[in-house]
Amino acid sequence: MTDVTSLVDDLDAGPSLHDFAKLSKGDPAPYWLFRGVCAAWGIEASSARIDLITVSENATFVLYINGKREGVVRVSQPGYVGGPEAVASELSWLAALHDVDDVSLIDPVPTVRGTFVASIRDFRGSVWTVISTKFVEGTVLEDLGDPAEYYQTIGTWAAKFHNQARHWKPPFNFKRFTWNTTDMVGQSPRWGRWENADLSPDDRAACDEALARALSVVRRYPVNERTWGIIHADLRPSNIIRRPDGRLTVIDFDDCGYSYYLYDYASSLSFVEHEPYAPAMAQSWARGYQQITPLTEQDFDLMSALSMIRRMQMLGWTITHRKDALPDGLADQQAPGSVLCARRYLDDPRWLLHEGEGVEPLG
Repeated sequence: MTDVTSLVDDLDAGPSLHDFAKLSKGDPAPYWLFRGVCAAWGIEASSARIDLITVSENATFVLYINGKREGVVRVSQPGYVGGPEAVASELSWLAALHDVDDVSLIDPVPTVRGTFVASIRDFRGSVWTVISTKFVEGTVLEDLGDPAEYYQTIGTWAAKFHNQARHWKPPFNFKRFTWNTTDMVGQSPRWGRWENADLSPDDRAACDEALARALSVVRRYPVNERTWGIIHADLRPSNIIRRPDGRLTVIDFDDCGYSYYLYDYASSLSFVEHEPYAPAMAQSWARGYQQITPLTEQDFDLMSALSMIRRMQMLGWTITHRKDALPDGLADQQAPGSVLCARRYLDDPRWLLHEGEGVEPLG
């Protein structure tokens, strides 16, 4: 009989996601992780298999039971979100969002202890924070080519999340990080410096100027209960699944934290702002959002500025992450695409919202 307490406990340690660097998509999980997940969730090991999906801010694995995909296991990057308490806080907000009408969200699976977070020890004695969620059948929007037709729904759901957050009272010891502009593109940003990208002097100057203009817009925007709170912070195509019946489901709340509510607009366009379909995505998102919450001229300015900042933030992310964390070829498009976005922003800060049909502010 497996000794659960020897595999699952509440200690903190300092392992690194580099431990998974040699794994490719589809490779089996390390044995210590496999054993620990089976113990924590009461799974018969002989019937289970856990294979890698990807390594990004965390390592994610698909859980098979008797050959059927039943769940997704997420191993958090040590120290990234503040340990088990911060992961538990993420899941407490996710649980509260399940009360929002007409949205579909990922479902966490409790451990045998009744909690949703397990701490699993590897062979060196280091402890990893792990959660498991039910597997959602379907296709991530990232794999559809052009996800614009779904973005009105995504904008509507974002507005519903924000309304919930404005009125929600977090539980005691709720712990999540912030997404200030310094966290995005400061001297020591959370995901790496975009300045390390391979850019020509002219291209770097354009990016610098566009970023400076965007930051000046953010500095003028008020920070209050209407504009700032807990958000998903990563509502991009890779984190939304279209089920076989066409319904959407939002997954992956591991980046949720405190920021401008409209940073959810910027994050929804991550990595693809340079694509021809991006303006349609942006405009559909704004239309959907305004079905719930009006947007002002100042809001549109902020959305556009945060989108420019997010683009440079994610250029820094690309430099410090595995290429296979993005679809084939997308990582290589980030530097030239960021330059394109910078030059477009300098010509017209709202260019994503102005191309094609456009969106009028309500207020």
